[in-house]
Amino acid sequence: MSTLHRTKKNQTKPDSKGLHPRNLHQQGYDFTALIKSYPPLAPYVKPNAHGNLSIAFADPLAVKTLNAALLKQHYNINDWHIPEGALCPPIPGRADYIHYIAELLGVAEPTSNLDKALPKITLLDIGTGANGIYPLLACQLYGWHCVGSDINTQSLENVASIIAHNPQLKGSFTLRTQQDKNHIFDGIIQAGEFFDVSVCNPPFHASADEALKGSQLKVNNLARHRGEQTSTPTAPTLNFGGQDAELWCKGGERMFLKKLIKESHAFSTQCRWFTSLVSKIDNVQPAKKLISKLGAVDIREIEMQQGNKITRILAWTFI
Repeated sequence: MSTLHRTKKNQTKPDSKGLHPRNLHQQGYDFTALIKSYPPLAPYVKPNAHGNLSIAFADPLAVKTLNAALLKQHYNINDWHIPEGALCPPIPGRADYIHYIAELLGVAEPTSNLDKALPKITLLDIGTGANGIYPLLACQLYGWHCVGSDINTQSLENVASIIAHNPQLKGSFTLRTQQDKNHIFDGIIQAGEFFDVSVCNPPFHASADEALKGSQLKVNNLARHRGEQTSTPTAPTLNFGGQDAELWCKGGERMFLKKLIKESHAFSTQCRWFTSLVSKIDNVQPAKKLISKLGAVDIREIEMQQGNKITRILAWTFI
């Protein structure tokens, strides 16, 4: 199913829609099945104001436990965990990114990672964080070979621990440390190496204070939507986690994208498709303009929607 429509040469226009048709989470969460698969979730599941089973999405531990249950039940990932304060990703939205990337690469349907007949897609995750979510999903859904890079060695140690508890990932998911905070691909993509695609979830805030306010807004919006009690705590916390490099950087999302795009040009022959999430719509056109200026031969904008939240993937290639 194509989700892209060309409007002019090398440009595409996104459609409005819900989760990707391949996404396992289109029908919401089956909490009874999740508890059966992952019993530690049970204490966090209670009827909400509408009488439906749910969790308190403003509770960081509840959200983490839900993620561990989803990864166990649907993706056969055991013992997923993240340290306190690390970014806790929404699994359905992260799975959507991988499904749209698969479609971009012409991969027809999810396949077992035990299927040796198909050629292996290679994926590079820029800023994999402590959760390693994109490579984990790509390995389990499509059997791809993945490299996760990050500047934070403690984050990579945590992902290494998750890989160690899941033998099926060994040899399919490897980790690399970015030694230079001023570089993204340089020092990660090695000489003679080729990737089919790179993915990235850039930090989108310009300061820690801005990130904190954004997190509190997210908490309140989620609570209202799910019929939970809403209250602004005296000292709000980043309930979805995220430390400096995960949630904010100098110049925010726009400056990070600029650096990502410029450096992608230097590795234009070593990656088929460069992609990134773009959270803020105002950052799309400046990014496209820079990509075009650098000589990309194809630029795609792919819209993703989860509930009322709309984000987009920007993809470009020089090949």
